[in-house]
Amino acid sequence: MFTCSKTFRDIPFAHRQFRHEGHCAFLHGHNWGIEIEFGCKQLDERGFVVDFGGLGFLKAWILHNLDHACLFAKDDPLRESLLRNYPKLFKPLIIDSPSTEGIAKFLFETFDPMVRKETGGRAWVRQIILHEDTKNKASYQPSA
Repeated sequence: MFTCSKTFRDIPFAHRQFRHEGHCAFLHGHNWGIEIEFGCKQLDERGFVVDFGGLGFLKAWILHNLDHACLFAKDDPLRESLLRNYPKLFKPLIIDSPSTEGIAKFLFETFDPMVRKETGGRAWVRQIILHEDTKNKASYQPSA
């Protein structure tokens, strides 16, 4: 198998971890980095796993959905109230879990079908490594 990775850096977005006992329960933001590891069994005609210059579809998704967004858990008890009462304060993205680990899984599940479609099934996403600022990171890859 061949692999390569692309990193999108300095993506500002916020999240709230309502189950956290400490300060992470407050709305807060980070500058995130999304490292996407791709895999394939057969390189394309240029010798690439993926063409880094052809990943604009991922960059566009990131800018449209994550840039200056606020991620909320589907079951956050304050989500509906915040979005209803302050609709112009948030660019919401609702996911299962807005923890770094949960976001990594969400991004994997979002990007993998996009990459498979774009490459005609020849390449796929092997892993997402999500960097929360410069000190923390979490990754997701499906079980084999």
